[in-house]
Amino acid sequence: MHPFFASARFALMIARFGWFQEGRFLGKVLDEWAIDAEEFVHRKLPHLLVIAVIAFVLSRLLRLITARMVHVAVEHAAGAARVGQVKTLSGVIRTTGIAVIGLIAGLQFLDALGVNLAPLLASAGVAGIAIGLAAQNIVKDVLNGILILIEDQFNVGDTVRLAGLAGVVESMTLRKTTVRDADGTLYVIPNSQITTVANQSAGYSVATIQVSVDFSANPDTVLNLLQEIASEIRSSDQFHNLFVADPQILGVDQVKGSEMIFPVVFKTLATKQYGPVREFRRRVRLALEEHHLLPGDPNRIFSTFVETERAKPDQPVAESASGPDPTTLKPENGSPFTSE
Repeated sequence: MHPFFASARFALMIARFGWFQEGRFLGKVLDEWAIDAEEFVHRKLPHLLVIAVIAFVLSRLLRLITARMVHVAVEHAAGAARVGQVKTLSGVIRTTGIAVIGLIAGLQFLDALGVNLAPLLASAGVAGIAIGLAAQNIVKDVLNGILILIEDQFNVGDTVRLAGLAGVVESMTLRKTTVRDADGTLYVIPNSQITTVANQSAGYSVATIQVSVDFSANPDTVLNLLQEIASEIRSSDQFHNLFVADPQILGVDQVKGSEMIFPVVFKTLATKQYGPVREFRRRVRLALEEHHLLPGDPNRIFSTFVETERAKPDQPVAESASGPDPTTLKPENGSPFTSE
């Protein structure tokens, strides 16, 4: 017999006096407790120890995995916003995983102790259904938030358009995203409402400037002028670090009435196109005045080449047929209702 059990029996024999004597009621109870304790230590205690060891190992493994996620994000020089996202996601995974492991281990402990789990599981199932129906939007928010973080769809500080709202992302959680637009309005968007993400801060930005010049200008002269201005901005100390590629002058894109439209394309770093575009427009305005070129106007009236040819001195325009000028006729006297 194991020394532990022998010691327990010896202590039980010493305790048998008075009401605890063998054959009496409390003596029988003490005997049953001793048998139950022996069976628990012999059969159930090793099972509980195995469950505890497995739960401990799984929790430690989960902590190592989540810590490794953060370490990899920091090692690969990810931005502060991305590292924050990874930390948030790793914290959620760690907390949720430990809660699940603890719940399963607790149920195993109760089952090993002989607790009937059927009523408990039935009650938990009913409560879970009720909570699921009442908080299904929250569950959708959290699941979509996890996908946004995993897929790195946008970060804090990005200029985005979400759920029809445009602005800068100020904060992100698993349930909601806050966006502040240009006039300072703060929008709180549940993550379940984010179905399409337009991220204007990803990669690069492309700006197309429509330069309108009068139809009388020489297109080749205008193209050379625009190319010169764009090259100067591209090589300037103020803007040369913002460009991803050289500006493109696409030529005459449209002719509307008395205007010709020349598209100019700037490809810059994300959300950095505004400064070069403003400077380009300013220089174009000054260059048009310097070269005596008119800006385009679709409502401006101009003479066609045929009319110009007809207006030459050696080819006088034919006079109209002689006749009374209706604007010089005097009104007739008399009643308009009679022939008099």
